[in-house]
Amino acid sequence: MTQLSRCAHVRRMRNAREMFEERPRNDMPKPNKPSTAANRFIQCLIAISCMASAIASAAEARTILFVGNSYTYGQNSSVRYYKADTVTDLNGPGATGKTVGGVPAIFKAFTVQAGLDYAVSVETVGGIGLDYHYAEKRHALDQPWDVVALQGLSTLEGKQPGNPEILRVSSKNLVDMFRARNPRGEVWMTAVWSRPDKVYPEDAPWYGTPIDRMGADISVAYNAAAKNANASGVVEIGLAWNRAIATRVAGSNPYLGMPSSQINLWSWDNFHPSDYGYYLEALMLFGKITGKDPLSLGENEAVAEDLGFSKSHALALQKIAHDQLLAK
Repeated sequence: MTQLSRCAHVRRMRNAREMFEERPRNDMPKPNKPSTAANRFIQCLIAISCMASAIASAAEARTILFVGNSYTYGQNSSVRYYKADTVTDLNGPGATGKTVGGVPAIFKAFTVQAGLDYAVSVETVGGIGLDYHYAEKRHALDQPWDVVALQGLSTLEGKQPGNPEILRVSSKNLVDMFRARNPRGEVWMTAVWSRPDKVYPEDAPWYGTPIDRMGADISVAYNAAAKNANASGVVEIGLAWNRAIATRVAGSNPYLGMPSSQINLWSWDNFHPSDYGYYLEALMLFGKITGKDPLSLGENEAVAEDLGFSKSHALALQKIAHDQLLAK
């Protein structure tokens, strides 16, 4: 051994003693550089692990289906095609070549902001009730959904406004169908709101009653239907509208004009919601179905910003939903 080698050997031994104290020389670990094949094997394992995690994450997404009409898809508003690529429209593109975003897409946006994973689908046909969906759309609807939200005709029945019988029968049929596919699935009834065009004109079925009466009657009918069908419960959207009016967050009579300090929950036809009305609808669905407080979305909530709401209006509507969800 040369003098240079001997010095190097001594230094290695000294370093070994310092690191491993009195560890015998024969136990000294020797560096072992992984081979190219070993590196490839490790990389494959990492890739497989990542893929498995992604698949597991996707499998954990809760499936939710929204069934309804123009109140669900967002007629007369910018909500109708909002983020349509984030939800699945079971009916496919309409006459415009577009698919629906609507309230389901707002719900999806809320869940993303809340860190929740929902796979959202929607099946809507304008101007009809739940009986049509059961009779004509079962081939698309009959799947083992985790959650379903059912929204029927705004007047309960077209020919006899206020008659709850069709809602009672059709909701029971749909709940039974969904529960047969997934006994643990949730099925929610979404009670809608008062319509000024059905309250203020002299020939309107709720003429002569306060604006909140129609929404209250709708709530009673939906609660009876939900009980009869053994549904998971009722999302009291109409009562949230009544609360917004009672607290002067929203105006009550669009025929007389709305005070500048109050939100108009209805669109130009005094029938369908405005962007504000659809936003409140989605807040109620989000809070009831996920259990999350709508106020947790905050003044910088993304959908409100996209729709051009002021921060004060976004918070006011979130507060209405919060209070209604806590109401007994």
